[in-house]
Amino acid sequence: MKLSRKVEFITSTLDNLYPNPDIPLDHENNFTFLVAVMLSAQSTDKKVNEITPNLFQKAKNPKEMNLLKVNEIRDIIKQIGLAPTKAKNIKKMSQQLLDKHNGKVPNSFEELEELAGVGHKTASVIMAQAFDTPAFPVDTHIHRLAHRWGLSNGKNVNTTETDLKRIFEKKSWNKLHLQIIFYGREWCQARKAKCECKICSTVNDA
Repeated sequence: MKLSRKVEFITSTLDNLYPNPDIPLDHENNFTFLVAVMLSAQSTDKKVNEITPNLFQKAKNPKEMNLLKVNEIRDIIKQIGLAPTKAKNIKKMSQQLLDKHNGKVPNSFEELEELAGVGHKTASVIMAQAFDTPAFPVDTHIHRLAHRWGLSNGKNVNTTETDLKRIFEKKSWNKLHLQIIFYGREWCQARKAKCECKICSTVNDA
């Protein structure tokens, strides 16, 4: 299938399935969203949503979070992968927001990536979903599906991000990011050695 037809089929299929995808991480504001995204690394959104209500009840802004001890944060998030490291980063990130950004989550890639525990993927999620700035964060689902659908060679997430940004219209990046994640979870799971989902069977056999 020609790339242009493949892109058209993928976007139309995803639009039919997920016309208005919601952010899967529960949050109250940009700060709690940032914390939730940080916690989601090597964990599931479901598990993050289970533990964050208790955390956000104690601290829903940088000032309140910075008042907590690292051990307190770690005890609350202990069911999440890499909890000790994440607890330290959340504490340090909160202090950085107070010191450098007047307690506000910055709205630039550069400033976000300077925060403790915030890499390019996390910064991209925040820019896309909190500030509506075009970005294409690549998680394991997106990386896997882009390779399966012949949109990227699967070499690494950086290459996948570059390829997807080149292939899809900029105005669709933020929506596609969520749509592909949802599709990967529901229809095109990693455990399938050869996937026969609607998109895989169409773009790979046509």
